[in-house]
Amino acid sequence: MPQPADRARPYGGRSADDRRAERRARLVEATVRVVGGRGEGAATMTAICAEAGLTERYFYESFDKREVALVAALDHVADRLATEAVRAIAQTAGTPTDRVHAGLSALVQWVDDEPLAARVALVESSSHPDLRARRRQLLGTFADLVVTEAGVLYGAAAWTGARGRAQGLLLASGFAELVAARLTGDAQLSAEELVDIGTTSFERLTRSTP
Repeated sequence: MPQPADRARPYGGRSADDRRAERRARLVEATVRVVGGRGEGAATMTAICAEAGLTERYFYESFDKREVALVAALDHVADRLATEAVRAIAQTAGTPTDRVHAGLSALVQWVDDEPLAARVALVESSSHPDLRARRRQLLGTFADLVVTEAGVLYGAAAWTGARGRAQGLLLASGFAELVAARLTGDAQLSAEELVDIGTTSFERLTRSTP
């Protein structure tokens, strides 16, 4: 284990902690590329390190085992998806419908632009027990996000409490499955059709009154 003095020692103008954080980020991004491009089963420690351009000793600097890296990759992609949608809603003026449409458009556009990363969250997350467990947790987080955004958009007309979360979970999980089906070719939908379905579903599931 590095000693405190080692962690603080700069190299090339950067601290040991900064370099360690950079290596971890490279490993996470590499895991995303391997899982998204070749499948969860191909994401061995050796494959991840080769993709990251790092020796295997650096893997254990950041992760206790392969499964921890897989979950970190899933968290990374989920955070990017949420960030894209929330930012688009916040930056869009107009009616609640306009803003929901903008948020979902940004999400779908990101999926189209980053298909390998999207596969990690939407397809490969069902392929391993640790990923499935984390996927369930993340869907709950997205359900809470739906409730929060609905409250901002619709005020007192939005569902709240257990009913709001249940319908948020229905929306989050259903839309995720539909986006995944489009990504794998199982659903022949244009981006605009997908966004329209999501927008209509959001409005109907999150408002207690029309």
